[in-house]
Amino acid sequence: MRRNRMVTAVIPGSFDPVTVGHLDVVKRCAQLFPEVVVLVASNSAKQYWFDSSQRVSLIEASVVEFENVRVEATNGLLMDWCQANLDGEVVLIKGIRSATDFDYETVQAVANRALGKIETLFLPAEPTHAHISSSLVKELAKHHGNIENLVSKPVFKAINRRLETN
Repeated sequence: MRRNRMVTAVIPGSFDPVTVGHLDVVKRCAQLFPEVVVLVASNSAKQYWFDSSQRVSLIEASVVEFENVRVEATNGLLMDWCQANLDGEVVLIKGIRSATDFDYETVQAVANRALGKIETLFLPAEPTHAHISSSLVKELAKHHGNIENLVSKPVFKAINRRLETN
């Protein structure tokens, strides 16, 4: 077993938009790991409310209190990004809200381990955040529901600006 090595935690996701559930995972990782990277991934098959650079900026504004957290973006494969941009040990972190999340993320974790030799750790969602998803936030926002407690202040303002201009 290797000890005393720096481990970088990578939290991948689309974060469209980042929610308080995502931010709770970031906070918990910032307390556990010396370096945390929130990796904004883009999938050409998805339609996003915010482009990649906007999502990076919104996350940066939401995690400013954590000195050991940085935000990056990729359009490629997660494993390729990790190999090209990180030295040392890397662990992927995925927040899990439900058994459905666990089933999906387990398949991804097995693939990442087999193809890239990268381990994945699962963090269960705080019970108060288990119902929160980016999709829920967008659906509520479209119908003028209250999302103020589901996202950070910078994200709340950005969503309101987006809805005012569309």
